[in-house]
Amino acid sequence: MPNVFKNYVSASVGTSSTTIYTVPSATVAVLVGLNLANRTAGTIKVDVLLGTTYVCKDVIVPTGSSLGVLDGKIIAEAAETIKVLSDTASSVDVILSCLEQS
Repeated sequence: MPNVFKNYVSASVGTSSTTIYTVPSATVAVLVGLNLANRTAGTIKVDVLLGTTYVCKDVIVPTGSSLGVLDGKIIAEAAETIKVLSDTASSVDVILSCLEQS
């Protein structure tokens, strides 16, 4: 069972729910880091979901700031998704770090 560390990035996520990552088939992913960076001149609110469950909801990211939203590791099964949504258009950059085991 190979273990591979990977980063998944998405720039300028906005008001449409954006899939950052889908766990590949026959794979388990250990989510080890999720960073949100505000790229706007105002405060934004961001939602992060694993499938249909909120990892965080309406988390505030101040102007010129970034926020790590994982306080521990999360296990994601094959076909599960991580989605991000902001209250402001083209406002947040996202970096997801995970360990894939297949």
